[in-house]
Parts: sequence; structure tokens; C-alpha cells
Amino acid sequence: MKNFIALDTSGEYLTVIAKKGENTRVVFEENCAMQHSVRLMDAIEEAAGAVGLAPAECDFFCTAVGPGSFTGIRIGISAVKGLCAATGKPALGVTTFAALAYNAEEKALAVIPAGRGDYYVCGFGEDKSVVYPPAVVGEDVLRELSKEYAVYAYAPLPVPYRRANPAAGLLAAAESAKAENFGPLAAFYLKKSQAEAELLKKTQGKTGDAPAKG
Repeated sequence: MKNFIALDTSGEYLTVIAKKGENTRVVFEENCAMQHSVRLMDAIEEAAGAVGLAPAECDFFCTAVGPGSFTGIRIGISAVKGLCAATGKPALGVTTFAALAYNAEEKALAVIPAGRGDYYVCGFGEDKSVVYPPAVVGEDVLRELSKEYAVYAYAPLPVPYRRANPAAGLLAAAESAKAENFGPLAAFYLKKSQAEAELLKKTQGKTGDAPAKG
């Protein structure tokens, strides 16, 4: 399958890739935070138009499913679901970890800042198999892992790292997809959003304050 459109709205950047045969066009905007919903459809039209690719000609549609920005991930998934529904073509979900790992040729640790001093991490072997399961870790654990893996990231980290190319990784991941990788899309979250966490904290507090029943 050589024709596809791939999206990544999981971070502050925006990536849209249109591939038709041997022709590829990448639209990449480094600073697109809070503007994904505004820019996405225009970027898709720009990339697809550059290679003469109509949605009906796509073999599949791909999007990054996270972890990353909760809102951004939902925007990308919704867009691809809409394209799949309109054309009857399959969907491919690529984790942000996998897109990072496809920048590496060696054993690698994909790292994404998770806020509040935490980091999303996932370790990959040279064959892109997962060797350290996805997790949320603090800086101390990240430093220990960085002694064992080459670290790849899109954003600055408190440990030595190699800056990955979001578009190159997403393109490689999409091109390497196998039949079993296609299917329903689901957001890949490793922790609750801040709003969900605060709501859960309030709910647990109320539960804890409830009087005991005799």
C-alpha cells in the first residue's frame, strides 16, 4: 500500500504527510499548539494537492494516537475517522513512541515530557520491538534509563538526547506498517488529564469524608 495520508497532532508541532507512489509531500509546522483544529484541514489539502492525491486514492489513513496532548490526539483521531468513514479505507494508529523510535537505528528510549516533572517513556530494540513497556517516570528514573538507551525526543530533556524528526519518524512508521497494525483507532493515554485527575481527587475526598454506616 503506497498511497496514504498521515497526521500527527499530538504535540506542539503539526505534521501532515501525503504519499502517492514514490512522491511524498510533508507539511510541518513546529509551533502549532492550540491551532491544530484550525490548521489541520488546510495542511491536508496542501500536502495531498502537492502530490495529486485524492482521498479516494488512499490505501489508508494514519494518525499518531499518543501519548501527548490530550486535545491534539483527539483532533487527529477524529480527522482520520472522518476520512476513513468517507472513503471506506482502513485506519492506522501509530504511537508517538513508535514515531520517535523510527528515528533510531539502535536500541532507543522514546521520551515525551508529560508535565509536572514526569516523562512518558518506552524502550525499543533495533527491530522496533518494545523492550521497555510504556510508562510514566520521574527524572531520577529517566536518568537511569538514559544510561542504558540512546534517548530520542522532540522536546528538551534533562538528560543527553538526540533530537528526533517528527515527520521522518511518522513516515517510516506508516511505511513499515503490517496488516495486523490496522484497525479501530483509540487514544493512547498513559495518565489522566489534569482535569480528570482533579475531578478524581475531589471524588475520592468526598468518598473518604462520608460517614461510616453502622
